[in-house]
Amino acid sequence: MDISLTEDQQAIDASVRRICAGFDDDYWTECEEKRRFPEEFYQAMAAGGFLGITMPVELGGSGLGVTEAAIMMHAVAAGGGGQSAASSLHINLFGPHSIVVHGTPEQKRRFLRPLIKGEQKACFGVTEPDAGLDTTSIKTFAKKVEGGYRITGRKIWTSTAQVADKILILARTTLKEDSRRPTDGLTLFFTDLDRSKIEVRRIHKLGRNAVDSNAVFIDDLFVPDEDRIGEEGKGFYYILDSLNPERVLVAIEAIGLGRNAIERAAKYARERVVFGRPIGQNQGIQHPLAECWAYLESAYWMTLRAASLYDSGKPCGAEANAAKFVAARAAFDAATRAVLTHGGMGYAREYQVERLFRESILPRIAPVTEQLILSFIAEKVLDLPKSY
Repeated sequence: MDISLTEDQQAIDASVRRICAGFDDDYWTECEEKRRFPEEFYQAMAAGGFLGITMPVELGGSGLGVTEAAIMMHAVAAGGGGQSAASSLHINLFGPHSIVVHGTPEQKRRFLRPLIKGEQKACFGVTEPDAGLDTTSIKTFAKKVEGGYRITGRKIWTSTAQVADKILILARTTLKEDSRRPTDGLTLFFTDLDRSKIEVRRIHKLGRNAVDSNAVFIDDLFVPDEDRIGEEGKGFYYILDSLNPERVLVAIEAIGLGRNAIERAAKYARERVVFGRPIGQNQGIQHPLAECWAYLESAYWMTLRAASLYDSGKPCGAEANAAKFVAARAAFDAATRAVLTHGGMGYAREYQVERLFRESILPRIAPVTEQLILSFIAEKVLDLPKSY
């Protein structure tokens, strides 16, 4: 059993790290404080061909798997940009997957090529304020009219909507109470983000402020038939194609952030001298950092196992969810430990660990809570009764 990275995978890691090295702490601090999308970093990754790493080769992508995407995103998050760097690219990797699988050849050419080149950005409009993780209860409705649909509704936590050109919308075309099953009657659209019909309100939040999160209000937006993805009423099943890859990517991004935090903490511990000796010589500093490294390392290989299963066409729901769970916990603990290792200076923006600490809570919450992950594993792996 070979669990090492291939030469090609190592080359991806090295190439991405070289790009990330061009964007220092001052850059990410400026993006964070000004709440500015990291456009320069985004375009550098586009120029390197990485925005289309999982996209079809015939459209200009690399046609690689989730494993390679995970290796790329680990390098991105570990490069100092944390969640701000990772989230600027994240939607390009999992969001359009429904188009790759279910879109027509014309839709793939029209929608994916601009994303791969970095000419357009997209946002993901699924979550709603009154539905949360109960996706079948969304209320945004697409009414069929001549030549297309008219969509009205609300979305929340829609990232990059301030800068996006396109929006992926999941909407009901049949009311839940009129559907045979709760998962029926949902339809997927990928269309222009028409700001005359869509209001985007930025949410002020704890961290990752370089990448905006928003409440989105859709008011009678006309969407032509050619912007509907797949069959009407099958949208819920289409977005399921993206769920396990998203779990994998969220996990690996958390691990990258956690490793960067521990690296910063270890450097500080080597250099900070108190009572005539570096604080890193004390086991009270050493042992917690070493423990964080061990948990991050185990989470890393768990995540790559889930990615490998997905790329092999094998079931990976439990592994992808477990990877997200353990990775998020490990990253949060690592970022917390990094702040504590710095002592008072851990509270200062100068050393960056406070930024990583604020960002580290995000993968514990999104895109699915720890409690739902544990409920899923209890039911699907341990064969316990469904609890919700």
